[in-house]
Amino acid sequence: MTTLQLTFLGAAGEVTGSSYLIETGNVRFLVDCGMFQGGREADKKNRTAFTFDPKTIDFVLLTHAHIDHSGLLPRLSAWGFRGPVYCTSATADLLQVMLKDSAFIQEKEIEWRNKSRQRVRSAPDLAPLYTVTQAEALLKQLLPVSYDTDIMPHPSIRCCFRDAGHILGSAIIELWIKKQSGYKKIVFSGDLGKPGHPVVRDPTLIQQADILLIESTYGNRLHRSMADTIDELVFAVNDTLNRKRGNIIIPAFTVGRTQDLLFLLVDLHRKGKLGDMEIYVDSPMAHAATEITLQHMALLDKEASEALRWMNSNGHKPRIHFVQDIEESMMLNQIKHGIIVISASGMCDAGRIKHHLKYNLSRRECSILITGFQAEGTLGRRLVDGAKHVKIFGQEIPVKASIYTIGGLSAHADQADLIHWLSNFKQMPEKIYVVHGEYNNSVALVNVIQKTLKWQASIPEQRSVATFTE
Repeated sequence: MTTLQLTFLGAAGEVTGSSYLIETGNVRFLVDCGMFQGGREADKKNRTAFTFDPKTIDFVLLTHAHIDHSGLLPRLSAWGFRGPVYCTSATADLLQVMLKDSAFIQEKEIEWRNKSRQRVRSAPDLAPLYTVTQAEALLKQLLPVSYDTDIMPHPSIRCCFRDAGHILGSAIIELWIKKQSGYKKIVFSGDLGKPGHPVVRDPTLIQQADILLIESTYGNRLHRSMADTIDELVFAVNDTLNRKRGNIIIPAFTVGRTQDLLFLLVDLHRKGKLGDMEIYVDSPMAHAATEITLQHMALLDKEASEALRWMNSNGHKPRIHFVQDIEESMMLNQIKHGIIVISASGMCDAGRIKHHLKYNLSRRECSILITGFQAEGTLGRRLVDGAKHVKIFGQEIPVKASIYTIGGLSAHADQADLIHWLSNFKQMPEKIYVVHGEYNNSVALVNVIQKTLKWQASIPEQRSVATFTE
């Protein structure tokens, strides 16, 4: 008798912390090893995320580079994991930047917390989740693979990475687990992109699975059309820069969203919908991610390639400045009008974006463009929900700037896109798990799957175990 166990370690009833443990008796491995983000419990969840001994994990399959899918890999390695991490080549390149940056943030935050604790009472120092040195050690365990190529990380396991169309290098993972007769196939959707989304190619369509895990970040809603999204973006930019004479501040994920925005702004300038602009990308990591994107031109869609060629032959306009050092970043806050600042973090909870919000949120002539998902408990979510005041660095800041939610730029499939992707399966999988979504969003997707496709699906609980025997 063959037994397969699937444990939902994260992203069950919530968006972040994606990680799934698969055990067969012959092999034990993870699909994703993500960090929990947002809310007061995130740090506790990250410190207690491993319900297993990392030394016993044979390998990891990684869908993509975003920290909510990859961010605990250095901690896994630091606690004894010595196997390979299989991921696409572009993901491996991005992780060289992202995980070291994440580790640097961990170290700095703990340093600040320890200083605060020492002022209040004598207490032992806290340790970071992991250090830069530990992140660098993990990076040596990355094993890049190509799209659409079968690999066998174990004699009883075959898998293939398909383009998920979410960010550069993102993958759907098809996984075949050998049983007494034949294979059982599990498909992990990872984060699915939106067809027609800028820069990356459309998600690969999958036709068969025995067990399917599908994301539901936007399982309860439809995105604004790309045409309407572009109209709103054009209005916000022109109105803020030309009529109100203010600044535009855009919180953006350094990987994916920043490159999408740069492409769109260049393309809209090329088409005459936007004038010349002074665009500042205030994130060293976003600069590195953009350079990596340009190194993987074969993965970009036709429109992005054309826009890049046009920019290179037209005097590199609009003007894009990549800000590196802190002093230059601080100087941006002395500029009162006429600039677009794209900065991290995408949910406004850390990094340089908080400084730009502090200096521009209270100014009516300025605009904040929210272009990505904002998890519960984050500063970005409070802005989207209409907060009149927010606290930044301990200071109450009145929200007087215009807040635009440019939803159509999401790198995630919406409800209709998810149903379209599912409808390409030739038959209903034996088991469908709806993951990676706030609970109500997952419920909405379960309901529409049942109503539209007449299929059954369920939402797993955190740390629940599904057992399959044959």
